[in-house]
Amino acid sequence: RPYDQALIDQAVQELKQQYLAKGFYDTEVNVTTTPLPRNRVNVLFTVVEGQIAKIRAIHVVGNKVYSEGTLLGLFSLSTPGWLSWYTKDDQYSKAKLNTDLETLRSYYQDRGYLDFRIESTQVALSPDKDGIYITVNIHEGPKYTVSSYQLAGNYLGQDDEFRALVKLKPGETYSAQALNDSVKAITNQFGVYGYAFARVDAKPVIDRATDQVAFTITAEPGKRIYVRHIDIAGNTRTRDEVIRREFRQYEDSWYDTDRIKLSRDRVDRLGYFKGVTLQPREVPGTNDQVDLDMNVEEKPTGSLSLGVGFSSADKLSFNAGISQDNIFGSGNNLAVDFNTSSYYRTLSVSSTNPYFTEDGISRTVNAYYRTIQPYTSQGNNYKIVTPGFNLQFGIPFTEVDRVFFGAGFERYTLDLSPGAPASYIAYVNQFGKTSSGVPLTIGWQRDSRNSALVPTDGRYQRLSFEISPFSTLRYDRITYKY
Repeated sequence: RPYDQALIDQAVQELKQQYLAKGFYDTEVNVTTTPLPRNRVNVLFTVVEGQIAKIRAIHVVGNKVYSEGTLLGLFSLSTPGWLSWYTKDDQYSKAKLNTDLETLRSYYQDRGYLDFRIESTQVALSPDKDGIYITVNIHEGPKYTVSSYQLAGNYLGQDDEFRALVKLKPGETYSAQALNDSVKAITNQFGVYGYAFARVDAKPVIDRATDQVAFTITAEPGKRIYVRHIDIAGNTRTRDEVIRREFRQYEDSWYDTDRIKLSRDRVDRLGYFKGVTLQPREVPGTNDQVDLDMNVEEKPTGSLSLGVGFSSADKLSFNAGISQDNIFGSGNNLAVDFNTSSYYRTLSVSSTNPYFTEDGISRTVNAYYRTIQPYTSQGNNYKIVTPGFNLQFGIPFTEVDRVFFGAGFERYTLDLSPGAPASYIAYVNQFGKTSSGVPLTIGWQRDSRNSALVPTDGRYQRLSFEISPFSTLRYDRITYKY
């Protein structure tokens, strides 16, 4: 194309702007033009990047209520620290500064300072273009409190119930965030009653003469909505019924935000999916129906482990295991583990059906076979063989609580060789080489997490008690997991 000096200059400026955005304020861009035969030229751009400018100081001026250290703690930008090489928080960015200023503004306004404003912001570059100095000038203004509030509109005759959801009371410090949370809570409560598209608005009235705020929350519930269909997408392996049995919001029933959230959380707690969303969609041609669209993203639910080890005591050892939490997309769990060495061997198989009954009673079956013998240095003159199995049922009592009952049978065989410990010989002489155990278990589990993979709310707890009272070998054990 024809040589155009204006385009060359534009390219130089664009290159400098790109480097400026990355914090290179001392970048030089040189252009060298070399004539070539046949009326041509060669254009060479030479870039000298220089050093990245670091933030040397950030100051807030005009603050009286909160210390500068408290306010700077809200900023993502900072002066160089020992982790700055990774976080890059000491590199100036206009977008980051604007975000920090919005955070600062929200901090004050959520604490009653409605007249807070940022009067000016200065960003200065040091003469050597190696350091940046930021100064933020603010005006705090007075602190406002709530004088009164009222509810207006249609609250379905449940004014007291909705009034309890208002998080701001007369005499308290006014907070825009608390008012927004109140509007959200009221909107969600309308959803519990089936009003999915209720309109709730808050209108604050500021009295600057008395430094007080009065507000009115107006509600218009609209028409009551019911759910027509629930559609599921993205389950390429998991069967539809495995997902649908976790729903607590049903088709052809009134829309309920609590049940919809619970349904989403229960599906996510299965642990079969990377992500789960459940969103309403209006039905064309109607004003009182919605469909619910659930989208899931499958994740691997199986694991395979293989291992080989060597030690001077055990010599060569092998272990292998395979586990599938969602075998064939059925929601059932199957696990097989095998471990063998010169002195310890075990084989176990377990299976869990989380919906053994339609009511959600789970069943777990576990069978195992173990052999243990001492190291050669300890005599290697006896062996304990333990086959066994147990059966456990889990009964749901609430949406998050489950109680477990189980029983099993274990058989212990003690094979002695010449030179066995005297205590073992005495045990066999008194009780025989074979003894048995009947372990009984009872447990409680609470799982209120909103996700099994990356929970952000709720908790997991499990308490179990195991006792073996009807056998020659008796014991008890308590375990707690959280």
